[in-house]
Parts: sequence; C-alpha cells; structure tokens
Amino acid sequence: MKIVVGGQIDKEEIASLIRKQLGDAAEVTVKGDLEATMGMKSGQYDYYVGACNTGGGGALAMALALLGKANCATVSMPGNIRSDEEIRDEVRSGKVAFGFTAQHKEAVLPVLLDAFVKKEEGTL
Repeated sequence: MKIVVGGQIDKEEIASLIRKQLGDAAEVTVKGDLEATMGMKSGQYDYYVGACNTGGGGALAMALALLGKANCATVSMPGNIRSDEEIRDEVRSGKVAFGFTAQHKEAVLPVLLDAFVKKEEGTL
C-alpha cells in the first residue's frame, strides 16, 4: 500500500506515525499538496492523508479540486472527531483522500490506517 502525506502542517510527524503503525505494510511519502494530489490522480499512491487547522481547508483543498468531493473526506474538525464507524464507512465507500486537524492525528490515524489495511485485505 502506498500512502502520500500532504496537507499544511505536521507532515513529517504524520508520516512517522503511519510508519510506526504500519511498518513494512506501507510505503509512505511526504509531498506538497499539488504533487501529492497529482500522484494520487495518476495512480502513484493508494491513499492521501493531510492535516491543517480546520481538517478540510489546507488539508484537502487540492485533493477536492483534482480528485473530486466523491473521493475525499474530512474525518475531524476543531472540536469534532468523527466516530470510528463513520471513518471506516468513508474508507469502505471508496474515499481515498482524508483530511483532519493536526491536533487529532493521534486519535484519527490509527482508525484510518486500520481501515486502509482491512480494505486492502478485503475484510472491511
């Protein structure tokens, strides 16, 4: 599985958390938003994750513009983290680009990454 980290803040920290949780199960790359989203569009990466202060603006702006709203989901906003089941449902539905607030990265990423793995295994 190939995951690209975009968004506006905490990219290296997010990449580190992903590597820690998934180990060799994922190839993790950190890119600027445009390059990350273009890589998604060309099929170079399987999933995009990004953080900003709102969860949807700087985290997903390029992904929304280039991949379309149907492929993107905001899984947390200030003061509001979506439930584990809602996050899994977004992955299950085929979304591939996910935005969240940087403050929620340690709460959101484990659920999101577990859903990615299960989706890839066909058990989600």
